[in-house]
Amino acid sequence: MPLSVLIAPDKFKGTLTAKQAANAIASGWKAARPKDRLTQLPISDGGDGFGSLMANALHASPITIRSKDAAGNKIEALIWQTDNRVTLIESANLTGLAMIPEEQRNPFMVDSAGLGLALQSDATQNSSHCFIGIGGSATNDGGFGMAAALGWSFLDNSQQPISSWPDLAQLKSINPPETQLSFPVTTAVDVQNPLLGPNGCTRVYGPQKGLREKDIPKAEAALTRLAEIWEAQTGEDAASLPGAGAAGGLGFGLHCFAGAEIRSGFEIYAEAAGLEELLHEADVVVTGEGAMDRQTVMGKGVGELAKMARENNCQCLGLSGKVENRTALIEHMDDCRALTDLTSPAEAEKDAAKWLEKLARDTARSLKSVT
Repeated sequence: MPLSVLIAPDKFKGTLTAKQAANAIASGWKAARPKDRLTQLPISDGGDGFGSLMANALHASPITIRSKDAAGNKIEALIWQTDNRVTLIESANLTGLAMIPEEQRNPFMVDSAGLGLALQSDATQNSSHCFIGIGGSATNDGGFGMAAALGWSFLDNSQQPISSWPDLAQLKSINPPETQLSFPVTTAVDVQNPLLGPNGCTRVYGPQKGLREKDIPKAEAALTRLAEIWEAQTGEDAASLPGAGAAGGLGFGLHCFAGAEIRSGFEIYAEAAGLEELLHEADVVVTGEGAMDRQTVMGKGVGELAKMARENNCQCLGLSGKVENRTALIEHMDDCRALTDLTSPAEAEKDAAKWLEKLARDTARSLKSVT
């Protein structure tokens, strides 16, 4: 019997966008089971690709703005806006790690000012609501650069302005701008980490951005002081909020300095794309991302989709570049397979689309009966 198959992968980071991954899976699946009804819905959980996928779901139009990347280089970046002025921003387009030349990837020298400039742009100022996906960041500044660009001032013990986020360790007071954002902001996060501590942004994600082991105490001290002064002045322990540590503490910064609500990026996208309705019609869900491991089922989009599939009695299959800890994954998926089951990691990365198409074809051919 023909099946209704929802093909809904996230990106295969560094090799395929979510849309490219969906196309490859659909091509392989169709070759093995040509009579099945296929629906493609590339997904995002707030990381790279969030803006364009949300724009597609909400029928938003692209707008080019001027801003700066995390290293301060002038850039032109895309944001999106709907007819009713809902603005979509993907911070990876502004302060993303992939945008910065290798020689400029010094975590102590980059910041999130480019996002603040985007929030001040003429296009954004007329927003009825702004959604910001913050994954893929190059920064670890707790949103300091973004806040400074919005007009917040950070003063040291001598009442002198702090201009570099590592110097936040000397922070004495935080002063708001004369005028603050006039529209509500929602931050779409792809992780639930707090700002500080062993599970905070500095220790967990800092090394990916270039922080060395000896740099960790300095970075942690700066963000700890930022959080302490914020709590002393407002009474709010914002550092402990789930997602405060997302994107090098940008979750914290947007909440404190832009009044943003922190939400799961996957939940936001699922609502916009009508995912629940699509699952009602599906027999099988095929999802996946570049690497699937225990973290996948701890709040990531692919894991959350797998849980939704189970709730809707859909068979869920996970396809990935590589798989670690299959035991944890199989608790949430009916099957999970990797490109590295078919070829070497180097070959899988070199031609991910080809191998993903083959993996999908093999998976479809061996599909267990669906009741």
